[in-house]
Amino acid sequence: MDSSTMIKVGAPPAVEVRNLRIDMPGGGDIVDDVSFTIRAGEVLGLVGESGSGKTTVGMALLGFARGGATIVGGTVHVAGDTSANMLALTPAQKRQLRGKTVAHIPQDPASALNPSLTIGLQLREVIEAHEPDTSAQEIDRRIASVLIDVGLPSDPSFLGRYPHQLSGGQQQRIGIAMAVILAPKLIVLDEPTTGLDVTTQNKILDIVKRLCREHGIGALHVTHDLSVIAHIADHVMVMYSGRVVELGRVETVLKEPLHPYTQALLGAVPELHYRTRLRTIPGRASRPSQRPKGCFFHPRCPVATSECAADPIEIVQQTPEHRVRCIKCGITATAEPERLPDPEHTVDDLAAAQAVIEVSDMRVAFGTYKILDGVEFKVKRGECLAVVGESGSGKSTLSRALIGLVPQQKGTVLLNGQELAPRARDRDRQQLQTMQYIFQSPHNSLNPRQTVENIVGLVYDIFNRTSRSVRREKIAEMLDQVGLSPDAMFAFPDQLSGGERQRVAIARALMANPEVLICDEITSALDVSVQAAIVNLLKDLQQNRGLTMVFVTHNLALVRNLADRVLVLNQGKVVEMNGVAAVIDSPSHPYTKQLLANALVGDLDTRVEGPGEIECLRA
Repeated sequence: MDSSTMIKVGAPPAVEVRNLRIDMPGGGDIVDDVSFTIRAGEVLGLVGESGSGKTTVGMALLGFARGGATIVGGTVHVAGDTSANMLALTPAQKRQLRGKTVAHIPQDPASALNPSLTIGLQLREVIEAHEPDTSAQEIDRRIASVLIDVGLPSDPSFLGRYPHQLSGGQQQRIGIAMAVILAPKLIVLDEPTTGLDVTTQNKILDIVKRLCREHGIGALHVTHDLSVIAHIADHVMVMYSGRVVELGRVETVLKEPLHPYTQALLGAVPELHYRTRLRTIPGRASRPSQRPKGCFFHPRCPVATSECAADPIEIVQQTPEHRVRCIKCGITATAEPERLPDPEHTVDDLAAAQAVIEVSDMRVAFGTYKILDGVEFKVKRGECLAVVGESGSGKSTLSRALIGLVPQQKGTVLLNGQELAPRARDRDRQQLQTMQYIFQSPHNSLNPRQTVENIVGLVYDIFNRTSRSVRREKIAEMLDQVGLSPDAMFAFPDQLSGGERQRVAIARALMANPEVLICDEITSALDVSVQAAIVNLLKDLQQNRGLTMVFVTHNLALVRNLADRVLVLNQGKVVEMNGVAAVIDSPSHPYTKQLLANALVGDLDTRVEGPGEIECLRA
């Protein structure tokens, strides 16, 4: 496929990918027939569900393939060098290109930065590794310049800090600085804003887009967040089950999606302005070894016919800048979402309601620095209280204090009228079962040496005594509830995608049959379709089992569609708490108003006009 027509004429290519194919161990492809071009100064957004091949394609641009996989076909020409195929270079030649010509910005900057080295030294090492003859004065100048570019100070005090002394947003900016300091031609961004609040996310995306424009850098931005694509990308490429299914200008694809899968993804995005039951995509994507014949999406497609299942579907150019792999393209496959009434919950309702959780004068400090300062609230039975705020506001500390992971907390926490010990180890068996916690990062919370069956089954064994067959049946049922195949129980965490690992973490918590769930940013790593399924599952559990939730998140659109009430934290203090409609439609505190303003910047409805043309490209 020749995608040159979709890019602005005149700008040199940052990368040209043709017919990329990556195979699994033992045969069969992970991705195939992937072709695209990114020109200097432009951003191509790459979206799709977990397991669609997004990250696999992104890492192939650096000449990498995940363990056991093999790049068996295609070409990757970086910076317009048609004589040098990145995939055909020796390991030594690839190392010379990585960092200097092709850079990478990872999802988790904390894990990518060396915790034992200062920020200044890590930036210096990037230059010294690729340009060892650079003078110390020139290195200092370039470090100062790149820190200004990413909006960070360049004084000796800041350069002497270690990664743990920076906020999440500052760590991500350092990651960006390390990627652009050598003026690469191409940057691969692997979901770099997943764990950031919307305010910080907008700043990071603006920085990336500006640097690409000013320095003529091409970028591939891998993400599951369509609002991020709307914010930063010039073009968007949608992948499903290892194939490109739609590719075009971002405003065209978001306003007039032609492929039923693209329509379904957009339909699963939560609305900020009103409440709906989030729409999911029925079924689940097939694993590479189990793909159906014909169009891979046809078993889940509402407009598929027998013709769709007959033969492989080729990608076809619909317009000079829009390509689609679908013989039914253009047919509307999703309906408008049904609006639901907002729950009518106010603070006054608590007077007559039974409180499951009561928090009084919660205080947490590390040394003289206050994390939580006099937090007080109640959560009544069967409701969902969303906790929102920017990074550093105290959201996660509050949730961890509730579950007993912050022993230095002061104040009182009551669960069903009984006071909870500050430490989880000092709580009784019933209290531990009643309240369960779901961590943000399943990569860190799941044991890599255990199968999914053992991970989920461990919780089942604590509270149940049944036969092995009944145990396995219950585990399979729980995995199905969170959108996983029963076959997933035999996998290890590293054999699952990020979204699949998070679903395992949710299944593990639900296996205890808790009354209260503490959810700490549990959907931040999930694609929108899985997020919709999880949110709908949690809403059903609320309705059917009276489940009570404390839901920590930075996604205000998700809050609108899940929560009953909202608690807004700022610098460890509760600045506003009210019903979800009141907080989002008519915020009273200036801080809440600013949060809503930043959320509107990333809202799809306000971004569909698309980015402007590239006015100036500098080499």
